[in-house]
Amino acid sequence: MNKKLKNIQGVIFDFDGVFTDNSVYTSEDGIEFVKCSKLDGIGLSFLDKLNIPAVVISSETNPVVSKRCEKLKINVIQGVYDKVVAAKNWANQQGISLENVCFLGNDVNDEDLLHSVGNPVLVSDAIPHLLSQGFQTLSARGGNGAVRELCEMIWRDFTMDLDEIWKKVIPEV
Repeated sequence: MNKKLKNIQGVIFDFDGVFTDNSVYTSEDGIEFVKCSKLDGIGLSFLDKLNIPAVVISSETNPVVSKRCEKLKINVIQGVYDKVVAAKNWANQQGISLENVCFLGNDVNDEDLLHSVGNPVLVSDAIPHLLSQGFQTLSARGGNGAVRELCEMIWRDFTMDLDEIWKKVIPEV
C-alpha cells in the first residue's frame, strides 16, 4: 500500500478476519477460541499516542470478542446488524465525520461501511469480491498483524517516514 490515508480522526475495525485469521477452534464443551496476533496491541498504542479514537464494530456476539478488546483496551460494539448505523453513531459521539474515518474490513458484511468511510482498507485475504473493488489493501492477512500494519501506516502519515525517524533516533556517527 503506497497511498497515504487522509485526515484520519478515527479508526474502526471489524473483528473476525481482521484481528483473527477467520479460524475458530471449538472445544468439546462448545467453547470457541480464535487466533489473534500479539503485534496488534502495540499497533493500537500508536493510535493512542496520536489521540485517535478506535473501536471494533462486529456482528459477532461471542464473548471472546469483548474479552480480546478488553485486553487490548479498545472499545467494542458487538452484535451489530447494520455497521453503517453503528459507525455513524460512534462517529457522532466522537464528534467526527465518517469522511475522516478509516475502516479495516474483510468480508461481505463490511461492504456498506467500506463505501461509507473516507478511508476504506482491506486485509490482504479479504474476499475476492471486495478485493476487486479497488480499496486499499494491506500486505498482512487478518490475524497476522494487519491491525498493526494499518496503525503503523497511520503513525507514519501523522509523523514522518520511518527513515526519518531512524535518522532522528540513531544519529549518524
